[in-house]
Amino acid sequence: MTLLALPDQAPDVPWPTMDWPTGTLPAGLKRGAFEALISEAFAEPASDLLGETHALLVVHGGRLAYERYGVTSGPEATQPSWSMAKSMTHALVGMLVADGKLDIHRPADVPEWQGEGDPRAAITLDQLLRMSSGLTFVEDYVPGHPSDVIAMLYGVGKSDVAHYAADLPPAHPPGSFWNYASGTSNIVARCAAQAQGGDFAAFMRERLFGPLGMTSATPKFDAAGTFIGSSYCFCTARDFARFGLLYLRDGVWEGRRLLPPGWVDYARTPTFQQAGVIDGRYGAHWWLDVGGPGSFSANGYDGQFIVVVPDLDLVVVRNGATPLDKKDALRAWMGELVSAFR
Repeated sequence: MTLLALPDQAPDVPWPTMDWPTGTLPAGLKRGAFEALISEAFAEPASDLLGETHALLVVHGGRLAYERYGVTSGPEATQPSWSMAKSMTHALVGMLVADGKLDIHRPADVPEWQGEGDPRAAITLDQLLRMSSGLTFVEDYVPGHPSDVIAMLYGVGKSDVAHYAADLPPAHPPGSFWNYASGTSNIVARCAAQAQGGDFAAFMRERLFGPLGMTSATPKFDAAGTFIGSSYCFCTARDFARFGLLYLRDGVWEGRRLLPPGWVDYARTPTFQQAGVIDGRYGAHWWLDVGGPGSFSANGYDGQFIVVVPDLDLVVVRNGATPLDKKDALRAWMGELVSAFR
């Protein structure tokens, strides 16, 4: 499926760097279905099916076509990214690939893996981005359950999240087993900062947030100075939509290429996943198919979504607080919302 990288010279190509141009919902929208889905999402005090929806944005043709907020939120309120930050980490790696500072197909530069005979030394950045490193990591958010992600973010690993993840033993040969693991994103974030070799927060502002006009973007770093690329970049819903639009436009912004050619296609190229995986298809730090075939998305805990739908020239952002036991219902709701545009 072709991405919509439109030339800046075209007079009808809007860029929301300073402010979002507004538009209207498309004439072909199934309005009855759309309105029913919106009513469910913003039910008070909360939807029995979806939990709380704090923000919902629809960008069509590069224009803000629909925007609604919950009673405790609004356009200036920053929302948590949770794992949508992983997709931002993917963008930052792409920029360093374009700079010639990273090669995703070479073994990752990870100090913990440099001992003689350490099998982890063969793990590449590509395998980390595809959640196929083979490292041990338990991604469980249920209190009281064994969980590496909770230990990494809130427990013994919180001061140095990349070291915590990199110090875990291998469970499978690299590339042979898919396991969604927030720890791998923090290893990637540290590798990116090492390759960049300077003030990584300034790099993020100058190369990603600044050009897009993401003025609200607030990344979080641990005590070791590593961007917690698994989980923490707070933004307004409008700024999350700007990030989604960058990927809809194939990494081009105002006629300037920010991501290397083919990098967005790399994000949405399916990764090998063994039988029995139930969370959906995965690319490289982006999920696939939430908005139907050809769509790809940044997904986060508690029901955060940036869904990119190239064939509809559409970006949908949803922020909220959805309990774990309702996550499948929310995923289905997101698919139905996009289907209303088909």
